Amino acid sequence: MALDHRVNELQFVRGALATVTYPLQVAVDAPVRAVSRVFESFTSREDLITENRILRSENAELRARQLRFEALQLENDRLRALLNTAEQAEERVEIAKLLAVDLDPFRQQIVLNKGRNDDVYAGQPVINADGVIGQVLSTRLTSSIALLISDPSHALPVLSARTGLRGLVVGTGNPQRLEMRHVPLQEDVEPGDLLLTSGLGGRFPADYPVARVTSVERPQGQPFLSIEAEPLAALDRSREVLLLWTDGAVSAIAPLNLDNDLEAAPNALESEPAEGTP
Repeated sequence: MALDHRVNELQFVRGALATVTYPLQVAVDAPVRAVSRVFESFTSREDLITENRILRSENAELRARQLRFEALQLENDRLRALLNTAEQAEERVEIAKLLAVDLDPFRQQIVLNKGRNDDVYAGQPVINADGVIGQVLSTRLTSSIALLISDPSHALPVLSARTGLRGLVVGTGNPQRLEMRHVPLQEDVEPGDLLLTSGLGGRFPADYPVARVTSVERPQGQPFLSIEAEPLAALDRSREVLLLWTDGAVSAIAPLNLDNDLEAAPNALESEPAEGTP
């Protein structure tokens, strides 16, 4: 040992001994390493399961937030469109939100969050960024009921933007289909014609878009054309609308004269929950 320490002459012998004892060291250390690897495997598995569970939870939360952000983006787009329409309108306008819809298939009515406290009146026009929605049927202090133009009891004077032909658009109970009635056979009406409010009747101002003609038929033996049109406003999907005030509208507009019972109308929707959009 002294000789090896001083002159380092036994390095070869020490290397040979290390080579001979190496398998023994490996054999002794193998169980320890195996046990350590097993514990590491279980620990890594538990860590991965926990981490996976956390990531799934975070992913679900982020997806929910993303959906909410997308809904807010769509709502902002709708409100911008409504505000743009409000800026273009010369009359006073105010945004109202839907509180409920009537689930009766034979009535097309909605409840708005504006009422007499907001100067809302019966017969007031209701529009959105795309076109005419309907008119206020009855009012309460803080809410009101509006009748959609698709209601079978609703009739709206219109004119064709292409020819100036005047007619009457009547609801069918279907929010995607209207009828233009009492148009003589010889009149020029074509699919694609844009129908605007004519201003007759004193309720709706002139030149607001209402619908677009989808089909024109000339029934044999009938004096009038059979005309169908599609509303430009999404009557069954709108969530916000614009209430329109016209000059002298409160004193000039007479009470509604529809087939519906106005006394029963305010109670028709009290029990109906908000089901999204009409």
